[in-house]
Amino acid sequence: MSKWSGMVPRWTAPLRNWFGVRRVHTARFGNDARQCLDVYRPAGSSPMPVIVFFYGGRWKQGHRRLYSLLARRLAALGAVVIVPDYRLYPAVRFPVFVEDGAAAVDWVLRHVAQWGGDPERVHLMGHSAGAHIGALLSLDPRYLGVHGHSPATLAGFVGLAGPYDFMPFQTDELVDTFGPAERHEESQPIRFVDGRNPPFLLLHGSKDRVVGPGNSKRLWRRIEGCGGRARMVFLEQANH
Repeated sequence: MSKWSGMVPRWTAPLRNWFGVRRVHTARFGNDARQCLDVYRPAGSSPMPVIVFFYGGRWKQGHRRLYSLLARRLAALGAVVIVPDYRLYPAVRFPVFVEDGAAAVDWVLRHVAQWGGDPERVHLMGHSAGAHIGALLSLDPRYLGVHGHSPATLAGFVGLAGPYDFMPFQTDELVDTFGPAERHEESQPIRFVDGRNPPFLLLHGSKDRVVGPGNSKRLWRRIEGCGGRARMVFLEQANH
């Protein structure tokens, strides 16, 4: 027997898991063309944990199909993964993209069981602007409350390089993205920390020059200071 034969199954296991993942459904959660989501499901028994991934793009660009590779990799770990689109600036301004995120989560909570997901284990995950959306949904109860849910419904939040405390805005475009000045404070996730959030895992590159790592550090400290659950992981030498 070849000395490699015993290692082949171990090497091919991730590949087998990868090929077992399928995009099983595309759904609308609103009337706009941007209010659509994709559902990815691995082979395996149900019910499985659920990850709703919000992509970044400075609230003005992105499409769910660009994240198919990421969705498949996450699903291969044993989760049902949902990637929603949301409406973008300049067609809309804050808080519309967050409201779209809430509508997508509502769809997930009501329908994910049909695709093998456990509605009691729904985790939000986001990168950059998507982390901002996920954090607000996890902290400000008004968004999910419109749909009869609350942040307590969520099993957790994972934020990758997210802007959580970024006032004053540094560009005119950001000022415009977040609409009237009287609403700017409401755009900051850190303002809504009360210690009752679902568990937070915050990851940030130490060399991030797009969204400073202080955003994650300040949010982590605020949550811990309020008695909430949060973990902070700095990725040395990593950028945005």
